Amino acid sequence: MLSATSNVISHGIAAAKEYPVSLRRTLILLAVGLLAVGLLASFNIAFAQDDPGPTNEWLGGYADNIVTMVAAALVFFMQAGFALLGAGLIRSKNTTNYLTKSFMDFAIASLGFWAFGFAFMLGDTASGFIGVTGWFLTSGDYVGWIFQMVFAATAATIVAGAMAERTKLQTYLAYSFIVSSLIYPIYGHWVWGDGWLGAMGALDYAGSGVVHAVGGFIALAGAFVVGPRIGKFINGRPQEMPAHSTPFVVTGTFILFFGWFGFNVGTGDDIGLNAVNTLLAGATGAVVALYITLVANGKADILMACNGALAGLVGITAPVNFVDPWAAVVIGAIAAPVMYFALMFVERVLKIDDPVGAISVHGFTGLWGLLAVAIFATDGGLVTGATGLLVPQIVSIVAVVVWSLVTGLALFYMLKFSMGVRVSEAEELEGLDISEHGIQTYPEATASS
Repeated sequence: MLSATSNVISHGIAAAKEYPVSLRRTLILLAVGLLAVGLLASFNIAFAQDDPGPTNEWLGGYADNIVTMVAAALVFFMQAGFALLGAGLIRSKNTTNYLTKSFMDFAIASLGFWAFGFAFMLGDTASGFIGVTGWFLTSGDYVGWIFQMVFAATAATIVAGAMAERTKLQTYLAYSFIVSSLIYPIYGHWVWGDGWLGAMGALDYAGSGVVHAVGGFIALAGAFVVGPRIGKFINGRPQEMPAHSTPFVVTGTFILFFGWFGFNVGTGDDIGLNAVNTLLAGATGAVVALYITLVANGKADILMACNGALAGLVGITAPVNFVDPWAAVVIGAIAAPVMYFALMFVERVLKIDDPVGAISVHGFTGLWGLLAVAIFATDGGLVTGATGLLVPQIVSIVAVVVWSLVTGLALFYMLKFSMGVRVSEAEELEGLDISEHGIQTYPEATASS
């Protein structure tokens, strides 16, 4: 074997001598280089256990930021869903007005939350009541601000539906600024900042209370102050004012359902659990609401099914990370009748006109979501035989209702006696598209009629 190898080497050397000197020098240098690379590689392999090498630790923070930004984008897209859903549920003569409010309250809320809201909500605090640092985003937490801002805008836009078809645009924009910069952030600080509710153990993973109940009960205050639409109640009995675009409503609901996966986002393995629970609760709410209308009226009401889906989604938002999938189904199933009977209570008992059902869908089912945490949480819920979450969740429910109603009533009465809240009777009868904007949503229909 050695003899054969020697022959090969001798033959190679002899063959190399036939090449020019420059080429031979090049071949020798190449051989030496390859030998050096081989030796270095062998050395690295032999001592690899002593060299930790490059790590991917930096990817952890980067990945979390990417997840957060994608979630924020999904929640941002929910504004389109709210716009279509609300516009579809009201009369056609107010469509442009509703779309304007949905678009502009997001823009106004962005400025309010940038200037003051983020600091009030997540700034440093000594009292547990309100944050006091980080004005105008001086904290530099840009990713956190984006994610929290789209939630603040969601709380603000909930009110648009309850006050639709008779509220002044300028007053509504003033409300949006105050809610996003003051009312919403303070309650948010109590739960998600270093506030007193969080300190006592109240849980609200993604905002059944912080976002939806706050928006829903401020909507109740606003609808009460502005009063019902002309013709809604005759001799105290509510009259039907049909939605003008079922396609708008269904498309808007699909968009909201899609965006909710960003609303309830988690990290790591929680992403899967949160997504499954979100889907199951929303789907169950839709099915149960549809069958409620079949039993009550003998008709399958797609509009009620859409609100049922949203009720299930609102209900699961607080407990989404704390419950098993079977509990998400139960939470969605209960959310639908909570929403349905709340609709009747608001309209028939309180005599409050809510054209899109925002008070019921977001307010009352938001409270159900907070209570569901205490019942179904796998760590500390009643289903496990524990009662430790019950008191904190009940206190949180009382706090969000009182805070939202008191501040909402104070805000809208202040606006009523300063700017005025309601348009004139003539403007309301004509439609706010013309009186407030001079833009007809469906000019062809007007021309043909």
